[in-house]
Amino acid sequence: MTEAGLWCERELGYRFENPDFLARALTHRSAGGKHNERLEFLGDAILGFAIAEALHQALPEADEGHLSRLRASLVRGETLAELANDLSLGQQIKLGSGELKSGGFRRESILADALEALIGAVYLDGDLPAARALIQRLYEGRLKNLPPPEQLKDPKTRLQELLQGRGLPTPDYEMELVEGEKHKQTFTVACRVPALDTHTRGRGSSRRRAEQGAARKMLAEIGGD
Repeated sequence: MTEAGLWCERELGYRFENPDFLARALTHRSAGGKHNERLEFLGDAILGFAIAEALHQALPEADEGHLSRLRASLVRGETLAELANDLSLGQQIKLGSGELKSGGFRRESILADALEALIGAVYLDGDLPAARALIQRLYEGRLKNLPPPEQLKDPKTRLQELLQGRGLPTPDYEMELVEGEKHKQTFTVACRVPALDTHTRGRGSSRRRAEQGAARKMLAEIGGD
């Protein structure tokens, strides 16, 4: 058995009947040849279904909005990358030389896509119950410790609702600075609330994260967090 196969049995609790599925799931497009993008597409759909099913069963009284926010928090790239890091998945991904040099095995999007591709590969190699069992194993801790509804709204949403509740206009976000090389950029965004004559700044590896950081600081600034 290959090193990847042993890793898969140890970390995922699954043995592939067809090792080609595993090899493809662990191959990034930068490596050339048959890569994992189609499997990632399939795994993304299966993951969304399985998590929706698990939440529907676990929270019989929750409304659609709460369930949707929970599902989004569980299947987003950041969560998938955290799960992938717990499995040391980055060390198993086959990357092209450029991605290797730039630290692609640590990149959130690459890790998240590879984990979804593995789910798709398990589905094709086994069946839906096998893929569902893998997802249950990956998410066991998170499904047992689901956050309350108020924690699911991101800072930008909470800030907007707070300002609207006070009869104030929504905040303005402005990109101020982009630093670093294209594959490893850092963004700085300003959040301004003219009606309160105040502003904050947030920094992050994407514009979205920078905006969320600025909104989080604004909430603390105006007493909303």
